[in-house]
Amino acid sequence: MKRRDFIKTTSIMAPAISLFPSDLSAISREAGPGKLEKRALGKTGEMLTMLGFSGIIVRDFTQEASNSIVKFAIDAGVNYFDIAPSYGDAIIKLGPSLEPFRKKIFLACKTGGRKRDDSRKDLEESLKNMRTDHFDLYQFHAVTTTEDVSTILGKGGAMETFLEARQEGKIRYIGFSAHSVEAAMALMNGFDFDTILFPVNFNTWYAGNFGPQVLNLAMEKKMGILAIKAMAKRPWPEGADKSKYPRCWYEPYTDEENIRLGLRFTLSHPVTSALPSGEEELYRIALNLRNNLQPLDDKEVAAIKTKALSGEPIFTFPAT
Repeated sequence: MKRRDFIKTTSIMAPAISLFPSDLSAISREAGPGKLEKRALGKTGEMLTMLGFSGIIVRDFTQEASNSIVKFAIDAGVNYFDIAPSYGDAIIKLGPSLEPFRKKIFLACKTGGRKRDDSRKDLEESLKNMRTDHFDLYQFHAVTTTEDVSTILGKGGAMETFLEARQEGKIRYIGFSAHSVEAAMALMNGFDFDTILFPVNFNTWYAGNFGPQVLNLAMEKKMGILAIKAMAKRPWPEGADKSKYPRCWYEPYTDEENIRLGLRFTLSHPVTSALPSGEEELYRIALNLRNNLQPLDDKEVAAIKTKALSGEPIFTFPAT
């Protein structure tokens, strides 16, 4: 991988509506009877299960409860686990829970640090808490502004930590998560990343004009595409009781039909893996649907577009 000198000026085009429904022949897939499908992660050669595990699930759990939900995921065949130090005490609980399985899973972590020093501090503490000597994937977390991108890729920026850590064997692949189209496009045009973690949701796709541009460029660059927010319904209505789902800053889908629909939409794209909701109850529903997540057909695509256009997306492009 070669770092470019600076961020290229990009023109963010109108969404490539023809991108969906996508031809999944563009991504290698493996599935056996009753087994969770695995998909290729870009050019890395890795095969990840199409449903992963977001470590925020175990925030505020007892160690026993954390061990239980991790075992549930492992028994279902999940091999992709994602964590971040910003998820409260989740990183402290998930490390011991995953320690017995470390050699057979793909472990991703993130840093909110934008500079060399704070990202290095995050990395070393995260390795210690996760009881591992390396992360398979290390990511810039929730990049939202182009100013963040300039800091990350500039002199003294966090990218320096990532490149050094890769040489040291402490990380294998370099990726990012982003919550804006602008930041995602700027990052992809500023460095040859291995992966992107981005919202792929039918409401944001159709009603928010948010996502097609990013996936189109990621596909052109043959990056591994990881997805979040497949199960997001809309922003929390004013006065809504959010106490039942404290890990969701948006209102999630909670019924099996819509959870399945949201995951099927996301996985009908050349997405390697989707991270279901960080709420244990909803995660269990999603994982129990693992053998019923076939790609949408043309009739279902038309219906889901109509459904989306009647809703309120959690992200839009341009941002409102």
